[in-house]
This record gives sequence, structure tokens and C-alpha cells, in this order.
Amino acid sequence: MRALLTLEDGRSFGCRSFTGSGEAGGEVVFNTSMTGYQEVLTDPSYRGQMVAMTYPLVGNYGVNARDIESDRIQVEAFLVREYQDFPSNQRAEGSLRAYLQQQGVLGVEQLDTRALTRHIRKAGAMRAFVSTEDLDARSQLRRLADMPPLEGRDLVRQVTASAAYRWQSGGVCPLHVPAGRPDASVWRRRDTHFAVAAFDFGIKYNILRCLEAVGCEVVVVPADTTAETIRAMQPDGIFLSNGPGDPAPLDYAVAAVRELVGYRPIFGICLGIQLLGLALGGRTFKLKFGHHGANQPVKNLATGRIEITSQNHGFAVDLDSLGRDAVQITHVNLNDDTLEGFRHRRYPIFAVQYHPEACPGPHDARYLFDDFRQMMAAGRRS
Repeated sequence: MRALLTLEDGRSFGCRSFTGSGEAGGEVVFNTSMTGYQEVLTDPSYRGQMVAMTYPLVGNYGVNARDIESDRIQVEAFLVREYQDFPSNQRAEGSLRAYLQQQGVLGVEQLDTRALTRHIRKAGAMRAFVSTEDLDARSQLRRLADMPPLEGRDLVRQVTASAAYRWQSGGVCPLHVPAGRPDASVWRRRDTHFAVAAFDFGIKYNILRCLEAVGCEVVVVPADTTAETIRAMQPDGIFLSNGPGDPAPLDYAVAAVRELVGYRPIFGICLGIQLLGLALGGRTFKLKFGHHGANQPVKNLATGRIEITSQNHGFAVDLDSLGRDAVQITHVNLNDDTLEGFRHRRYPIFAVQYHPEACPGPHDARYLFDDFRQMMAAGRRS
């Protein structure tokens, strides 16, 4: 089925839908991962965006129930060069086509993803519209004019949990608490595990798996949870998750993080580092085309080692806006010298811009979960 993709600067690309009729709009970005398309599709950090895969063949290993990173597909549309409808993999439980169709997400192929990626790298990420029904570029441009940009939008409220829950044995377990407000009674294994309150700004399941793997009992709380509630829970540590879009409008989250600085050890990733940066008086800005993929080189300034990392973000903390008397810069991106990590000089707080849970991606940064556990152990002893 014929389709047309039009960018807000007027550039258009012919393509074909492999999921049937439909249309979608959002900021279009490219992802450079060679595998892991199901994890990409279900990453809440992609809410409000259409994702183009630079790897040319997608769908060849199908989909399964174990590789999801949230409870649904999060992307607005999925854009590929060539779709393979006959998966060949022992773990496959269905086709990518059927998976997208079941959740009403448009998938298009025969798109020149190389040309699209080169255009975005030059002009920057921008809004786009794709449709099988409206094949007129001028009409699509008029519809794009009414589409809000990512800047200034609170997309976290669209992906965060509606109520707190427990992560146990690799799955979501309901949390029954009086008046819906968690307190210190939520912990069941505190004698053998570290109690972690994890803010859900769009958290990925593998983050929770990694925390559980290093001996944490995790209770996930909604994004608008107050510092007062976290203090009532009395956790050993606080985790700030990844999430979509612009951190600037999340004033409620910044306020909670600011109040929790110095209370317990804090570990933040992706959107979490941006919220920490804002809470500590820094500024954030929008990257030209973001970092989306599983092959981003990052230098660890403490060890001198180069880590290949998985990343998915369109905003970053302005490195020069952070007071160096308060924080120590620990990681930088080797492609564009942007901030990738910092550690507080006084309090047990550290954060990175990339995804150490690596789904998909390399495992170079898994040690950060051990660092968090050691930080909580030191907090218990003090």
C-alpha cells in the first residue's frame, strides 16, 4: 500500500505500508542499532517520535513476549528500508507485521532510510507526518503545522505508571497500600535485599531486571510521587529512570529530586540525569538529532576506558551549567563532547546519560548497578 512521509521542512519520501492503511505524526529520529527492534519499539523514551532504523533489513527474527521493555509499543510509527515477513529464529512467537497491527501502529518499508538519516543529520530532528490516505505533500505540511513540537511538552505523564507497583521475579506485581500511598511497610525482603524506590518516568523492564539482579527489592512509583512519600517509604536508595521528551516542563519531578538530594543514595539514567542536572541548578538543551542507538562511544574519565553504550535521548544537560565545586564530570560522549555522566562531590549521587541496562546494546556499563549497590551498602553502614 502506497504511503508518503513528509518532513516539516518540505522534504518528502515515498514508501509503502506493510501494516495496512493508517497515518501518524511525530518527531522523526533514526536509530543505528543493528538488532533489538522490539526493544526499540517498546522503549517509553520514544513516545511522541517515529523511528527510522538505519539497519536495512528488519523483521527477520520476528517478535516474542520476552523482549518487550514496557507493556505496549511506544513509537508513533516504525520506518524501515526492507521488511522481512518470514522470521527465522527459535525464539520467534510471531511476525513484526502482526505485532504492529495488533497495537494499531503504522509500519512502512521501501523508504530510503539512508537518505532520510543523512537529511536529519544535516537539518536536525524534526516533525514529520506519514500516511497511506493523504498522499499530497502540501496537505501533509498543513497538518504538520498543527502538530506540537517535543519542546515544552510533558510526555512523561503519558507513559508513567498510574499507581505504585512491586517488581518481583522479573514481573510486575500489584502493590496494595493504605490510601494508595506507599510507606515503609511495603518492603518484604529488607533483611536480605536493598530497598529501592524507582521513579517511573518511562522505565524500561530491563532496568528493573538489572536492579533485581544485584540484590535490590524494587518498588516503582509514579513520576509525580512527592519527596514526602519517598521519605515515608524509607528506602535504601532512589532510582531515577529514563523517559521521553523535554525535561524542562517536569517541574514536579525536579522539585521532588531537589528535596531528596542528600537524603539517600540516588542513581539516575537518561532523563534521570537531566532531572538531577536541573535539580542541582543546571540547564538542559535539545540536541540537533539526538543519540539513538547501541554503539555510542563514551569515555570514562576516571578510568580512561572507552565504553560502547546504548542511548536514546534528544535532550542533554549543559556541561558548563553545572557547578564544578558540586559535581565531578565522570563521562563524556566522544562523538560530540556532550555530558554523559557526573557524580556529586558531597552526596552519594551519580548519574549517566546512557542506558547501562543495554536492551538492546553492549554490556560495557553494567558495573554501574554494582556501584549503586555498593553505595547503598555504605549508606547502611554509616
